[in-house]
Amino acid sequence: MRTPKPSRRTVLAGTAAAAALTALPALGTPAHAAGAQSGSTAGGYRWRTAVIGGTGFVTGVLFHPSVRGLAYARTDIGGAYRWDDRKARWTPLTDHLGWDDWNLLGVEAIAIDPAHPSRLYLALGTYAQSWAGNGAILRSDDRGATWTRTDLTVKLGANEDGRGAGERLLVDPRDSDTLWLGTRHDGLLKSTDRGATWATATGFPATPGGSGQGVTLLVAAGRTLYAGWGDGDGTSATANLYRTSDGTTWEAVPGRPTGTSAKVPIRAAYDKHSRELYVTYANAPGPNGQSDGSVHKLRTTNGKWTDVTPVKPGGTTADGSADTFGYGGVDVDARRPGTVVVSTNNRWAEIDNVFRSTNGGRTWASLKDSAVFDVSETPYLKWGADKPKFGWWIQALALDPYDSKHLVYGTGATLYGTRDLKRWAPQIRGLEETSVRQLISPPVGEAHLISGLGDIGTMYHERLTASPSRGMASNPVFGSATGLAQASTKPSYVVRTGWGDNGNGAYSSDGGRTWAPFEAQPDIAKNAPGPIAANADGSVLLWSFVHWDGTKYAAHRSADNGATWTEISSFPKGATPVADPADPTLFYAYDTDTGTLYASSDSGRSFTARATGLPKGDSQFKLVTAPGRTGDLWLSVKWNGLYRSTDGGVTFSKIDSCWASYTLGFGKAADGADYPAIYQVGSTETITAVYRSDDGAKTWTRVNDDAHQWGWTGEVIIGDPRVYGRVYLATNGRGIQYGEPV
Repeated sequence: MRTPKPSRRTVLAGTAAAAALTALPALGTPAHAAGAQSGSTAGGYRWRTAVIGGTGFVTGVLFHPSVRGLAYARTDIGGAYRWDDRKARWTPLTDHLGWDDWNLLGVEAIAIDPAHPSRLYLALGTYAQSWAGNGAILRSDDRGATWTRTDLTVKLGANEDGRGAGERLLVDPRDSDTLWLGTRHDGLLKSTDRGATWATATGFPATPGGSGQGVTLLVAAGRTLYAGWGDGDGTSATANLYRTSDGTTWEAVPGRPTGTSAKVPIRAAYDKHSRELYVTYANAPGPNGQSDGSVHKLRTTNGKWTDVTPVKPGGTTADGSADTFGYGGVDVDARRPGTVVVSTNNRWAEIDNVFRSTNGGRTWASLKDSAVFDVSETPYLKWGADKPKFGWWIQALALDPYDSKHLVYGTGATLYGTRDLKRWAPQIRGLEETSVRQLISPPVGEAHLISGLGDIGTMYHERLTASPSRGMASNPVFGSATGLAQASTKPSYVVRTGWGDNGNGAYSSDGGRTWAPFEAQPDIAKNAPGPIAANADGSVLLWSFVHWDGTKYAAHRSADNGATWTEISSFPKGATPVADPADPTLFYAYDTDTGTLYASSDSGRSFTARATGLPKGDSQFKLVTAPGRTGDLWLSVKWNGLYRSTDGGVTFSKIDSCWASYTLGFGKAADGADYPAIYQVGSTETITAVYRSDDGAKTWTRVNDDAHQWGWTGEVIIGDPRVYGRVYLATNGRGIQYGEPV
C-alpha cells in the first residue's frame, strides 16, 4: 500500500519573493454577500464511496461471540468496519479521523468484550517509523458509532511487516476493565480503566529486539492469557510464547515448538470444548517473506504440544518450483468441538489455501479444491484472466460462532465468504480500501469517472454505485497505476501508465473502455514508469520517469501514439507533464527541486524556464490547468499556499483566500458563474478540509464535515464537468469518495 509523506504544517519563512510573483486578483463571479465567512462549514453535502469492492489488505476479522451477525474487520491503511448482517454490508467506523490523524487510519488490532457486546476497542497507528506519529486507542460503548480516544506514547505499525498477525489487543476475560496491548517496540502494555490510561505491564519477561514485531498476538484460553513474541530466533533459548494465569506473573510456555518453521507465532485460537490452543507459525512475520511455517496445538490441561500442520512447506510443484509458504489465519468452531480452520500465507507456487479439520487436526481437507467462486459483484477479482484465484496474504480467517458453515477469509484485495464451505463470493459491500492515484471525469460519454489506483491499475466506472463491469483495465494489466491522462479536445483518447510485466503504457480510442499497449516504450519505462500527459488533441504524448526509490530520469516524447519515443533533455527530470487544455502546442512542468515553471510551445520538443523562485523541495506540489483556458495555471504547494498564473507560467500570484493547498481541481460552473467551480483540499482557517469555490477562489465553502474526513486526502481532487457540485476525492485507503449537494 501507498505510504504518504508525513503530514506537517509549516510556514515558508525567509523565502525571497521572486520577480515573477505579481499581484493578480481572483477571477469569477462577484464576491459573496457581506458577512460571508471564507471556509464556512457547509451542510447539505452527501458523501458516498464509489463502489469497487475491497481492493486492499484485510488484516483481521472478528465475529462477536455473544451477538449473532455482529462482526468487525480491520485493514492496514483503511480503517475499521462493522458488519451489518441485516443489510449485508460493512459500515466504516473511522472516517472521522482527519488530516492531522492520517497515521491512525491503519488499525493494528481490534478487541471485543464478550461480556459487554456493545463495547469495542481499536488500536490505531499505521507506521512505527520515526517520522510517524504515536498510536492511539479508540474505545466505544455503542459498537463504534461514537468514540473516546486515548493517545499513546508509543508507535504502532498497522501497515508494517506482521500486520496480519494478532490480535494484539485483548480484553482480560477475568475483568472487563482490564485491557492488554502488545506493541512492536515497547513490550506489553496494560490498562485497568478500559483503555483510558496505559502503563508497561509488570512481570512480562520479553525484551524488545530489532525486528519490529514485539508482541504478535494476545489470546485468552479460559482465564489464562497467552502472548506471542516475534523477536526471538526460533531456538529453545529464546521463548516466543508466554502465559500468565494471574495477570502479574508471566512464564515461557514449556515444550513450545522450535525451529525456523515455528519462529514467529502469527495467530492463535482456543477451543473451549477440548481446551486446546491452536497456534500458527512462520519463519517471518509476513505477509511477505515467509517460506516456512507450521501449525501446533497445546492441550492446556496437561501442557502437551502436537504438530498438526496440514501440509509441510518446502515441496516441489509440477513445474519444479519450490512450494514455500508460512501459516497465517486460524479459528475454531464454537459449535463443534475439534473443528478448526487454518490458512497458508505467502504461497505463490501452489496458491494459498484454507484447510479444515473436524478431528482436532489429525486430518485436513482443502477448501480450495472444491471452491466455486462468484465474483460477478466485483469483476476486477478475475485479474484480467478467465477466473479468480483463491487469494493471497490470507492471515485474517474467521468462523461465525452461530453458523459453522459461515467462514470468511481476508486477502490482499478482498474478503471472501461462504455459507456452505464450497461456494464463495466477496463479502465486501461497503468496505472500500483503495489507495487512489489519479482521477479523470470525462466531459462526455458513458462514464463520469476513470480512476488510476494503487495495486489494481485503472478502472472505467460506468456507474458509481457498482463495481466496474470491465474490472481492471487489461491489455496490458497493471499493478499500481502511475499515470492517467485524457486529450481535452478529443476525450475519446485516453492514455495510462503503470507497473506491469507486459508493458507499462497503453492507449484507448473509446474513452477508456478498451485498451491497446503502446507499440514501443523507452527502456527505462519498465523500471520507472511515471506520469504521462496527452496534449489537447491527443497527437503528442509526454512520459516522465521516476523510480519508486525517487530516482528521476529524462522524459520522452511520442508523436505517433507510442510507436516511437524521443528523449527530451530540456524537460525537468521527474516532473509531472501537464498539457494545456486548449492549445495542443503547449505543455507545462513544475520542477519541485528548483521551484521553476517550465513550458513548451513546440508541442513538447523543448522546454524553457519561465517563472522562478516559487516554493520548492516537495515532490507532492501539484500543477493543474483550468479547463478550456490557455495558460491558466494553478499551483498547490501545501502549507506554502496556492498560486495562480494567467499567462502560461510567466508570472504567478499567491491566492490569499487560503493558507494551504494540497490538491486542486475543477468542475462544472455554478449557474450564472463565468469560471469553473474549483475544488481543493486545503486550509482556509485552522483545519484541512475539502472546499469548493464558485467565484474563482475569492471565497471557499467547506463541503465535507467532521464525520467525513478520511485521513490523508492530498493526492487528487476533481469536479464533474457535467454535474455542478459533484466532487471526486482520492483517499489513501478509503477508496474514491464523492460528494454531491442535497
